Amino acid sequence: MKKIRVGVIGVGYLGEHHARIYSQLDGVELVGVADVNKKRAFEIAQKISTMPYYGYKDIIKLVDAVSIVVPTPLHYKVASDFLKNGIDILLEKPMTTTLSEADRLIKKAKEKRLILQIGHVERYNSAVRKLTSIIDRPRYIESRRFGPFAERVSDVDVILDLMIHDIDIVLSLVNSDIKSISATGVSVMTSHNDIANAHIEFKNGCIANLTVSRMSMDRFRKISIYQPEAHITLDYKDQDIIVHKRKWKMVNGKRVPEISDDKINLVKEEPLKSEVASFIKCVKTRKRPIVSGIEGRRALKIALTVLEKTKKRRLLFNEDPDGRSKSPVSFH
Repeated sequence: MKKIRVGVIGVGYLGEHHARIYSQLDGVELVGVADVNKKRAFEIAQKISTMPYYGYKDIIKLVDAVSIVVPTPLHYKVASDFLKNGIDILLEKPMTTTLSEADRLIKKAKEKRLILQIGHVERYNSAVRKLTSIIDRPRYIESRRFGPFAERVSDVDVILDLMIHDIDIVLSLVNSDIKSISATGVSVMTSHNDIANAHIEFKNGCIANLTVSRMSMDRFRKISIYQPEAHITLDYKDQDIIVHKRKWKMVNGKRVPEISDDKINLVKEEPLKSEVASFIKCVKTRKRPIVSGIEGRRALKIALTVLEKTKKRRLLFNEDPDGRSKSPVSFH
């Protein structure tokens, strides 16, 4: 069978891993990697024995499919050019900077019958894939995602960088329209939100409380789901699920509740590898991805709404460029 010819556009921190995984997959030929940073493109190409390119247009005629891992403001332009040339795309999240851009990409992909997959990698976490078979009418969801500050994302709001993962997961778990959203943000290191909290109420009564921070010394990624008769905790990092169920026992002739814990055994896999492999399978079978442009746009819409809400309620703890503290802390 003919190999799928692929390329990776943008080989920064995450793009390098896309390239590594493609180079290891059966039935795939990694044609090359492209990056405007020539030194970086050459370095990564050498490491995985492929060709370096210094502009994404140089690779368009050579591939059947690509991963696009460039800065978000470039997503629409780069993705549009590949779609125009009939090439399937795995586009990193957030999908685009605006909903109108997302709509245009979805329309182009549909018209040309192309695969447009959005890189919400947590959907391919083995624990999340198992979670979908356990969930039953969730009533309350608590999500926390913390990590250390990284210079490479200093120009991106933490809501679009981190919270959008949790928004996508919550939307996939709760089968209901949204009733209301409130949010608060905190700027510490950048002019964007570095810490944020969103409170989302769904029309079916479910409530989701999402908190993200890139000001933590440790990495922490967990979600707790409360539903009738059970409380489920999922650790994204360790790919673990524990189901806490309510049971009953007799004490002195009285029926009293107790909690039993059941840890589910899972075969752990690298989520990004599962995501990329799933993309290649979609390219081969022409089946719709788990996270298509439709799901990517839906998560983007809520993320942008949360971001807008924080503009009315943002705490400032950062300093002016000259080092003077912004004091007192104020709400905007």
